[in-house]
Amino acid sequence: MATTTRRRASFHDLTVSRVRTLTDDAIEVTFSVPADLVDEYDYAPGQYIALRATVEGEDVRRSYSICQAPVTGELKVGIKRDLGGLFSTWAVENLRPGMQLSVMVPEGGFVSQLVAGPAHYVAIAAGSGITPVIALIEGALREHPQNRFSLVYSNRTAMDTMFVDELADLKDRYPSRLAVYHVLTRERRSSELLSGRLDAEKLEAILDRLIAPDAVDEWFVCGPFDLVQLVRDTLADRGVPAAAVRFELFSTGRPEGLAGQTGRPVVVEAGQDVHTVRFTLDGTTATVTTPVHSNESILNAALRVRGDVPFACAGGVCGTCRATVVSGTVDMVENYALEPEEVARGYVLTCQSVPTSEFVDVNYDS
Repeated sequence: MATTTRRRASFHDLTVSRVRTLTDDAIEVTFSVPADLVDEYDYAPGQYIALRATVEGEDVRRSYSICQAPVTGELKVGIKRDLGGLFSTWAVENLRPGMQLSVMVPEGGFVSQLVAGPAHYVAIAAGSGITPVIALIEGALREHPQNRFSLVYSNRTAMDTMFVDELADLKDRYPSRLAVYHVLTRERRSSELLSGRLDAEKLEAILDRLIAPDAVDEWFVCGPFDLVQLVRDTLADRGVPAAAVRFELFSTGRPEGLAGQTGRPVVVEAGQDVHTVRFTLDGTTATVTTPVHSNESILNAALRVRGDVPFACAGGVCGTCRATVVSGTVDMVENYALEPEEVARGYVLTCQSVPTSEFVDVNYDS
């Protein structure tokens, strides 16, 4: 499966070519990619795009994983209505073919790191966490004739399950190489193992009886924070190296973080103690000051003087806002996107990084 290099997060207007209902609360949206932008929108299975729109007078950006293996000239994403979600509710209720949205070029590191097959891949997903996984499954199975993929997919009920028909089609196409285990938390199945909440006990039983960790080459975990952390901890306890486990969060489930402050007004008053932040983007340098007491993120400060600073989720999950610290020090509150080696090289998520020195210099171009 192909890996990818990181590129500058830029947006282009794309036309919605199709909107398809998946469940009562979820849709699949297809965008047409014009010929002159095909190279810009090349992607690897597992990557995401960010969508940008004005909703109720607010400039809103949300990240959505691409839900199909690469196809030239189009992108597909799954959008599930979140409780209280401003963008997702608007999208599910209003998106129609012919509309245009501002769409970011594909990003993300939730991709296979294996160079060649044959290999056995396993994904554990919950709810809308299936969207990048279905692309990974299709990509892996068509990449090498001996690749295998096993999926454990948790939902409340069968009616809540996104892409159930697509998974069935993939199973029909690759009957001996794809195994799908649907776990339903609020609906009884014939197998007790696949009924009820996917907790530590059930996960251990699945690994004992359905999927032997020693026979797996690469793992993908996507869903809410608690599930992702449970799977990572369980695999680590069973001796699975961290380098073999990829994970992606759609939300951290931690409202105490900095995610809500992106674009928050901050006023710098005379006489206040301030941090000075210098940042470089597209070869141009700008400087902004931020009050020490405000606990303002570097991203929020930068957006006050330059509106095209790259970001998508603003919650420490996607990695779009990453930059290197050239000088000075910062406190990165959360990090669910950068690999340890990237942090060691000086990268930070600016949406989660607060200056701790008088002067901080960061570079978005590095």
